[in-house]
Amino acid sequence: MKNGIDRLLADPELLKQLKGRRVALVAHPASVTSDLTHSLDALIAAGVNVSSAFGPQHGLKGDKQDNMVETADEMDPRYGIPIFSLYGEVRRPTGQMMSSADVFLFDLQDLGCRIYTFVTTLLYLLEEAAKAGKEVWVLDRPNPAGRPVEGTLLLPGQESFVGAAPMPMRHGLTMGEMGHWFIEHFGLDVAYKVVAMEGWEPDGEGHGWPTSRIWINPSPNAANLNMARAYAGTVMLEGTTLSEGRGTTRPLEVLFGAPDVDAGSVLKLMHKLAPDWLAGCAIRECWFEPTFHKHKGTLCNALMIHAEGSFYNHDSFKPWRLQALAFKAIRLLYSDYPLWRDFPYEYELTRLAIDVINGGPGLREWVEDPAAKPADLDAVTSHDEAAWIAEVRHHLLY
Repeated sequence: MKNGIDRLLADPELLKQLKGRRVALVAHPASVTSDLTHSLDALIAAGVNVSSAFGPQHGLKGDKQDNMVETADEMDPRYGIPIFSLYGEVRRPTGQMMSSADVFLFDLQDLGCRIYTFVTTLLYLLEEAAKAGKEVWVLDRPNPAGRPVEGTLLLPGQESFVGAAPMPMRHGLTMGEMGHWFIEHFGLDVAYKVVAMEGWEPDGEGHGWPTSRIWINPSPNAANLNMARAYAGTVMLEGTTLSEGRGTTRPLEVLFGAPDVDAGSVLKLMHKLAPDWLAGCAIRECWFEPTFHKHKGTLCNALMIHAEGSFYNHDSFKPWRLQALAFKAIRLLYSDYPLWRDFPYEYELTRLAIDVINGGPGLREWVEDPAAKPADLDAVTSHDEAAWIAEVRHHLLY
């Protein structure tokens, strides 16, 4: 199995198309070749004229920990080229940035989730390339969450840096495929190429993530495959007062952690409300004390997700519904619990973070309505999921 970067480096005809042109690379720590050489080093070693590099959220080095922790522009000390930040003073490439190259190679490992900001970075790059007459190549990589689709579609007017377009939370596409959908959906006139993977089987062993590949964090809290699978649900915790496990060694692999919530009682009620929504994984009660972030230094009772090993069923695991169910159970058990966190989230200053994350207020309103049942949310969600699957089917490359 070869990722896009490995196919590019091994194909003389593709490399020939870059000859004599200035090339920019959009990358992060997981942008590596099969032998773990960083793509920037590998491209320059192959003779590609890399004139600039770009880092998304968390930076080219992947050193920035949290949301709205920005990265500054800098000069690369080894190669003497500018490294532009797409998560600093700007999140959309400026005209000056676009003038630094003729071809832009996008080589970011994604998690297959709408809110993971690399997908928005791709859209912004495509839009600015269309304006500037530049070319964009996606060096494709696996979607570690695989093909399953889950969640409601983002509503018109709810766009943000964590919601690029009307897609569900778990979109089921690779970045190369997503680029094709963006171009069609927004009517972009841009020179676009996907250097496709070779031998990737989204429904094969690993269910999206090849078992032969080691995991490298694409962002600081994306520590393993279990997190990548659970993330389409657990990311919603960022919009709550509940801990998502930041400040521990297993962030975004818990349904919640809190010092004042009985996790065992929540799990019991979840099984009563919608047992099918807990399928495909194991849920284990645990305790942790965050060293930073929410509830720092306080013992928290929590529920740990294990979407891995013999507990994992790729077809039945529904992380978005699972997380929604945890919220519902907490609200029913603790009617006055201050669940929703009101703070600036990804540069959105007026909307509640949970609504920004979900692309609308629907999930929060379902949680808060004591008469709303799991079947009510499932009906709306299933309709949106079916619509998305039908819309993107012709863009699938694998």
